[in-house]
This record gives sequence, C-alpha cells and structure tokens, in this order.
Amino acid sequence: MMQRSLALSTGLLLWMVLQPASPALAHREQFTPEQRVQLENIQTVLVETVALTEKGGTGARAIAEVAGRRLAEIGYTVAQDATRPHDVVFRVKCEQRKTWEGTTAGGGDADLPDAPSRLWKGPACQLTYALGGMKVKWQKEVRTDFDDAVAAARTAQAADPGTYALGKLQEAMEQYEFPLLLAAEWGHSERLLKLLDSGDTSQARKLKIISLLGEMQADEALPTLKAALKDRDLGKQALAAIGNLGKDGIPLLIDLMNTAPQLEVQAAAAKGLGQIGGTLGDASVVPPLLAKLQDLKTDWTVLIEVAWALGKIPDKRSIQPLYDLDKKLQAIRDPDNVVLKKLKEAVFWSIKQCDTWDQFS
Repeated sequence: MMQRSLALSTGLLLWMVLQPASPALAHREQFTPEQRVQLENIQTVLVETVALTEKGGTGARAIAEVAGRRLAEIGYTVAQDATRPHDVVFRVKCEQRKTWEGTTAGGGDADLPDAPSRLWKGPACQLTYALGGMKVKWQKEVRTDFDDAVAAARTAQAADPGTYALGKLQEAMEQYEFPLLLAAEWGHSERLLKLLDSGDTSQARKLKIISLLGEMQADEALPTLKAALKDRDLGKQALAAIGNLGKDGIPLLIDLMNTAPQLEVQAAAAKGLGQIGGTLGDASVVPPLLAKLQDLKTDWTVLIEVAWALGKIPDKRSIQPLYDLDKKLQAIRDPDNVVLKKLKEAVFWSIKQCDTWDQFS
C-alpha cells in the first residue's frame, strides 16, 4: 500500500511539473530564440488557399477573401502573391470530402473541438501555417454541421453538392476565431488587448480574447483584466484569466477572495489562487487560503473552491485545518444538501493530497 501511495504521489509531482501551461504557450516554447523573434515581428501574412470538390479543384477566391479580410481586421497586412515579401504563410485547405492529413502534434490540442478529427470525412477546412519555410505543428479544422454534402445539398435543393459544401465552409470560416488563435499563437497580446478595448467588439469575442490572454500568461494584460472584472458578463472569465497570469495576479485574487461582494467572485478568486499555486509550486497562497477556510463567516460555496485550491498546493500546514473542518462537516447530517456533499468531497480529496504529500515528499 505504501509503495502504491508513493507511486501515486510521485506521479502527481511529475504531472504537475510536466503539464504545459497552455497550448499556445507550449507551442511558442518549442521554437528557437531566433524563431520566437520572427513570431513576435510577424506583420505581413501570405494567405494561400485551396478548394477541392469531388469534381476536382475549384476557385478558392471566396475562402481567400474571408481569410484575408479577417486577418486584416486585427491589424495584419495580407498578401496573396508569394513573390511579395511576407513574414509567415497561412494556409487554408477546404474540401468537400476531407483528406486525412494527421492530427496536430501539439499535446493537449488534440482534445480540442477544433482539432483535426481522424473520424471526420465530411466537408472541412484545415488551417496551418509555415514560418520561414518550416511547417509548424499547429493545425485547426473547421467543419460543417453535416458530414454528407450530397444529402445536405439535396435537402437544401442546391444544384451542386461541392459548391454547397464550400459555401457552408465559407460561412463557418466567417464565424471561427482563427485570427485570435493565431495572434495568441504568435504571442501578439497587444493586438488582442486592442480588440478587447474596442467598443465594436462583441461580448462573445471579448470572452474569447480574455481566455486567450490568460492562456498566454500575458502579464501586460493585467490592468485590462482588472477593468474587465467590473463587467458582469466578463468578470468571471477575467478572473480565470488572471489565475493564469502567475504571481502578478496573486495580490488581486487574495483581495477579491476576501472582499468581493459576490460569492461567485470570491469562489472564482480562490480557484485562481489554487491554479497559480499548483502550477508554480508557490506556497505563498496557502496562508490566505487557510485564513479563508477557518473564517466562520465564509459561505460553503466559497469553501468548496478554497478546499480544492489547498489540495492543489500540498502543504503540511493545511492538514490539521482540513481535518478540523472535515470533523465538523461529518457531524452534519443532511443527505439532501448538495452543497454540503460537494464541500465534503473537496475537503476529503484535499486531505488525501496534503497528507500523502507530507509523508512521501
């Protein structure tokens, strides 16, 4: 039993050390210093597009227009002539029936909804880019909501299945936020921040931008994210993003956990502290979390996130307070109380993490 516990503890440590912070960040870390400089300086994007139907190649002008226009909207200069100087090549291959080219090799990206699907054989656009002639291991896929273009065209009373499928893919490209994903991939937080500050940017797009800024660990975004906390619709997403920024976000999260009037904000702040502490191995967040855990005025919904957070930062200081809380909770008999059940689960899990860690670290 002890050997098994030791193996689990060691496995947890390795997972925490090796777990990438985010797909975009992980990609950028794979580049050489020279290539990272190239990424930072990207301004002119060469757009190359291909459109294929069951009858063969067809004009890809409409797809190219969508790709170029949407990249230009966030400040990139777009070229569609390979003889012109450019910093990077963005490729879009759209097909009535997708030709399998393999999954992305970028770790966790393979599990994302827009990752290339081995099973999908219907209409799809595959998005890639090349830097200095090197094809980068970044690949996204845009699909239609139907997998049989012939049947879908028949239902829509469209004359040509291939043309119908490409038209629907064009519509999907209009909605898919590939310009934001590329800006995050290339580390261009200033472009995302400019969009976030624009009054013309939709709430849905702002939420996506905030999420990406957090994944990028863009510390320069902290002032903007602080301002976003005041927006009822953006606040929770901004808190999650701040939780990804690292040590710079700790003071703000502690303050919000203790003083925010909304319980959901307090809970999200506690979750963010656990995220930072667990990712960076920063135990400085443990004392404020313990103070919140032992505050009799703390709402149970907030205590749930506080307890989970402490389990992500195994520390011997947490063991006794967690045991004390567990003893109080076990004395409460209320089987229909869902919040109580979740709190008991969080405390029990964190006790196991902290106690095991203390024994075998």
